[in-house]
Amino acid sequence: MEWLNYHHLHYFWLVAREGGVGRAAARLRLSHPTVSAQVKALEEMLGERLFEKRGRGLVLTEMGRVVYDYADEIFAIGRELVDTVRGQPTGRPLRLVVGIVDVMPKLIARRLIEPATVLPERLLLVCREASAERLLAELALHTVDVVLSDAPLPAGSAVKAFNHELGESGVSFYAGRALAARLRPGFPASLTGAPVYLPTALSTMRRGLDHYFEAHGLRPELIAEFDDSALMKVFGEGGHAAFPAPTIIERDICKTFDVEPVGRIEGLRERYFAISAERRIRNPAVIAMTQAARALVAVGR
Repeated sequence: MEWLNYHHLHYFWLVAREGGVGRAAARLRLSHPTVSAQVKALEEMLGERLFEKRGRGLVLTEMGRVVYDYADEIFAIGRELVDTVRGQPTGRPLRLVVGIVDVMPKLIARRLIEPATVLPERLLLVCREASAERLLAELALHTVDVVLSDAPLPAGSAVKAFNHELGESGVSFYAGRALAARLRPGFPASLTGAPVYLPTALSTMRRGLDHYFEAHGLRPELIAEFDDSALMKVFGEGGHAAFPAPTIIERDICKTFDVEPVGRIEGLRERYFAISAERRIRNPAVIAMTQAARALVAVGR
């Protein structure tokens, strides 16, 4: 069995945290080549590249991020051990790493996560946004505690994980005051010829809308497509086009982006899932999220 050299791991962790070998070397009061050699030794032992060059700097590789997260946890536990032995209170918070699928509306994600932040225990919340594929891979490596998604784990997925349905919401269109007043009468027929912003085909909402438009013979004028739902709402604030978003966050959308609801798309539902590596959730923060979510999403039905 090959043992991990914690000196090498500490040098790597410090390089990643400080943002470069030079800064880490200055912090350690060692030469640049010495620190580089220690990091190289760790890479050779693990058989993986942990950094890659980008311009004049270094950035973590995918595996480098995984190793950094483990190192961060290892050294946090080490500090707690020393504090405990010395009789000092640790005050170490509960750590919750939430993966948020990049097509998930940010306001929905915030509302779903908020219940975990009001637990009696101190919480260190880490939010990571990426594609579903990348986050599910991190879930399999146990570097993410739970993934929030607008779609369940695909059937036949190589990742062993479990879906926990949080609930669903209706879908509404929103627009600036003048455009909303023009489109509201006769909605949804008024969408034909109307300028709209839509999410890209990567999102379940877009696929549902395309099916709805086709089924009802609607032909809106597509002005722009967005991977990022938050950016779509920012553009919608300009008042040049209508855009769809979950009904559950209608009040937040109208207040934040100074828009008005145009109308609801009847029969179209958005579903939300927490995906975990365990069938029965044990993390108290994730339990708080899932329990509160079911009451929360009922508002948008």
